[in-house]
Amino acid sequence: MIAKVMRGERVPGLIRYLYGPGRRNEHQDPHIVAGFDSPEALEPLIGKDGKRDFRRLDALMRQPLDLLGERNHPKPVWHVAVRAHPDDPVLNDRQWADIANEIMDRTGLAPSGDDEAVRWFAVRHADDHIHIVATLARQDGTRPSVWNDGYRLRAACRVVEDRYRLRRTAPADRTAARRPKRAEIEKSERAGRSEPARSALRRHVVTAAAGARTEAEFFTALAAEKVLVHKRRSERDGGAVTGYAVALPGDVGPSGRPVWFGGGKLADDLTLPKLRRRWASDGVDRPASRPLSGRHLSARTARGVLRTTVRRAADEARSTHEFLDLLEQHGLLVRRRYSQLDSDQITGYAVALAEGEEPTWYSGGRLADDLTLQRLQRRWESFGSDAYGDPSVLLCDLTHEERQAFYDDAARAAAYATSQIRRHLATNPYAAEDACWAASDALHVAAAATGNPHLRRAADSYDRAARSPYSRTPRPRSEGNALRTAARLLTLAGTHDRTTVSILVLVSRLIALVDTIAQIRLLQQRQAQADAARRAKQHLDHAAAGHHGTLLGDRVVQPTQAQLAMAGFPNPWAPAPQGTQASAAPSMPPRQPNRRRRP
Repeated sequence: MIAKVMRGERVPGLIRYLYGPGRRNEHQDPHIVAGFDSPEALEPLIGKDGKRDFRRLDALMRQPLDLLGERNHPKPVWHVAVRAHPDDPVLNDRQWADIANEIMDRTGLAPSGDDEAVRWFAVRHADDHIHIVATLARQDGTRPSVWNDGYRLRAACRVVEDRYRLRRTAPADRTAARRPKRAEIEKSERAGRSEPARSALRRHVVTAAAGARTEAEFFTALAAEKVLVHKRRSERDGGAVTGYAVALPGDVGPSGRPVWFGGGKLADDLTLPKLRRRWASDGVDRPASRPLSGRHLSARTARGVLRTTVRRAADEARSTHEFLDLLEQHGLLVRRRYSQLDSDQITGYAVALAEGEEPTWYSGGRLADDLTLQRLQRRWESFGSDAYGDPSVLLCDLTHEERQAFYDDAARAAAYATSQIRRHLATNPYAAEDACWAASDALHVAAAATGNPHLRRAADSYDRAARSPYSRTPRPRSEGNALRTAARLLTLAGTHDRTTVSILVLVSRLIALVDTIAQIRLLQQRQAQADAARRAKQHLDHAAAGHHGTLLGDRVVQPTQAQLAMAGFPNPWAPAPQGTQASAAPSMPPRQPNRRRRP
């Protein structure tokens, strides 16, 4: 059962619409089934001319509003449409009256036994729904509270579903993203866009947040996608950034200005304070950087990550101390080498990823010839660098083998997270909240890196399955950090030099991950989130089929290990068709079997 709250200014027009024929003559036998008084006392009388007289009902609903006067709500008419699912049984008037009373009681507008509550009535003019109308003024001369009435309304519908064994719907736990409004959908259709601006901006913001580890990287990634960004600054705290809003180029309102969406208008977990907690290493609300662990990285990947991070810090810095401080801010372990003659002079450095008790150290010269401290110091003294902010400068620094290793390690990190989540199936399903949240990062970045439309649909479908109820930020765990590592690696790898086997292995790991998360959500009794994960898995199945899998009806047959190996060759192996000759290679004489010579 679903219910939608609408607000208006005038009661008479709404009453006449509910008792009218409807826009398509769909209103049949309109009558009141419940209200602040008995339905018989509230039902408009039919005159001698056969028309209903609404004057008494109008006056009864307006009287509390006249008592409040200027203290009224700007839109004092509270209107709710309550509809049952088409598969639900047809309810009678008594049952609909019970539903209406339950809604008014749980929303707090007309609690049971409160004779001074708001005035209201419920009209039924179809088998599957009713309309509840109330004026937001109590009969004792006070204004009722309507804060978060939508969430209380959703809770009332859940109670009614259990009472009458109706089809279960999702709770109002704030795990769903903000849906585009009807006007936004129609505007995108007129403009010829494939989706509303709100949906496109949410995808850009989620992908940028997943691939970034600092606030600066987040805004840089948005600018790289041509997204307009407006930063909200505090007037008290020296102009510190307290929020942001984004807009699409060309998406303007009637005034000709861009239509801005704040992070909270896209999804509850995309506000700047919550993004900062995501990037923070210790979960506190401050703009820190969660370090990238080397636990799931091969030696080749670790070297590529370190070189990319060091080069970015070198582009940002203008001195030795600033450079080394930036390396630490990016989450790297830094070891300084001092001169034997001058104890205050730094002559070199080495960096490592946090990966346990014995990290692997790389000096600047071991990473690249131009990353020695002496070369960097001469560079800072001679001229400044404006390479920071251009991701292509960093991506071109990776070799083909390193990009391949990035994809392989991202798949390995996803497999590790899946194995850890499966342990929670038998112990504590609620311990997988961080992994469920971080899986969204991996899906969105994988879709952006591969350019696969099925992966993009999978990431969009999975969106609700990622969030914890009521916008709670889960505590970081090892499996969640592994998925964030995978997202970071795919961001650094970019879209260059992709191979079929790399994408196929990654997608197969993501399929197993999302399937396990669907089981977790079912154990948590969160049906809506489990359905979202299942829809994401269906899109991932089609992504795998598009690369190498086979579709049998609605089922995708995943490739075998032999097929994965064959896909890795430069020319994928396939048996030659019968009756054809290979023209590329000359025929070789058959090899004679070895025979031992008789003495």
